[in-house]
Amino acid sequence: MMEKSRRRFLKIAGISALGLGAKPVLDVFASSEEDVVVEAPVQEGAPHVTETEAHHAATEPRIMRSPNAKVAPQWAMVIDTRKIQSHSDVEPMIEACHKIHNVPHMPDKKHEIKWIWETEFKHAFPNLASEYMAKRVEHLGLPVLCNHCENPPCVRVCPTKATFKNSQGIVMMDYHRCIGCRFCMAACPYGARSFNFFDPKPHIEEENKKFPTRMRGVVEKCNFCAERLAVGQKPACVEASNGIMAFGNLHDPNSEVREIIHSNYTIRRKQNLGTRPAVYYII
Repeated sequence: MMEKSRRRFLKIAGISALGLGAKPVLDVFASSEEDVVVEAPVQEGAPHVTETEAHHAATEPRIMRSPNAKVAPQWAMVIDTRKIQSHSDVEPMIEACHKIHNVPHMPDKKHEIKWIWETEFKHAFPNLASEYMAKRVEHLGLPVLCNHCENPPCVRVCPTKATFKNSQGIVMMDYHRCIGCRFCMAACPYGARSFNFFDPKPHIEEENKKFPTRMRGVVEKCNFCAERLAVGQKPACVEASNGIMAFGNLHDPNSEVREIIHSNYTIRRKQNLGTRPAVYYII
C-alpha cells in the first residue's frame, strides 16, 4: 500500500509539472483500481468520523473504539514542572511511551527516534530563557513531545495527507502514506518528528505486538496514545508520570486540565507562532 501511495504521488507530481491542474489529475487517478476505497457501514451511535479520517481508514492502523473509549473534541496535556526534581522523574514517562510504541533505540544519536524526550528550559522555551532565570528552572529537565497543535503546520505541508488531524484534535501519522519527503519535519517548529533513516525493527528491544512497527523511510512521532484512549485508558506517559502530567478535554470547562490551567499560570512552547499547542507547562 505504501508503494501504491508513492506511485500515485509521483504520478500527480509529474503531470502537475507539465502544467495540468491538480483537480483533473486527482479525478483521473481516483478511478484507478489501486485507489478504490471500500468504506465500512456506519453504525448507529458511532463517534463522528471526519472526511480526512475516512480518507485514511483503508491504510492506517485500524483503531477500534470500545464502549469505554475516552472521546474529546480536543485533547490536551498539562505538565507540572514543579513536581520534577531530577532526570529520574522524567525517565519513566519516556520509557513507558517508547516501550509500548516500539520506538527503537538507535545506536547513533544522529539517527535517534523519539516520541517524548527530555530537554532543558532554554531549548524548550528559547524565547523565554534569560541569563538571570532561577537556577531550578535553568537546569530543569523538561519532558517535551508533539504538541498536537490546534493549528498544525505539519498537516498543511504534507503532500500525501500522511499526517492529519483527527476528530479528537490529535495529529496522527499514516505510515503507509508517508513518502519520506520530510516536509512535516521542516514545518514543525518543535522538532517533534523523527525520520527512520534505517530499518528500526532490529533496534526494538522488546516488541509490543499490539502496536505496529514502522519501516525505513518514514516519519514518526507521538500520537497522544490514541490507541489507548480508544479503549478507555490514559496515555502511557501520563500513567507513569506520578502526577506530573494531567490529560483531558480542553473544551470541557469542568475537565481536570481546564481546572489546572485556570488555577495556575501556564506557558506553551512558541505559542507566538499561532500553532496553538495543546501541551501546557506549569513552571
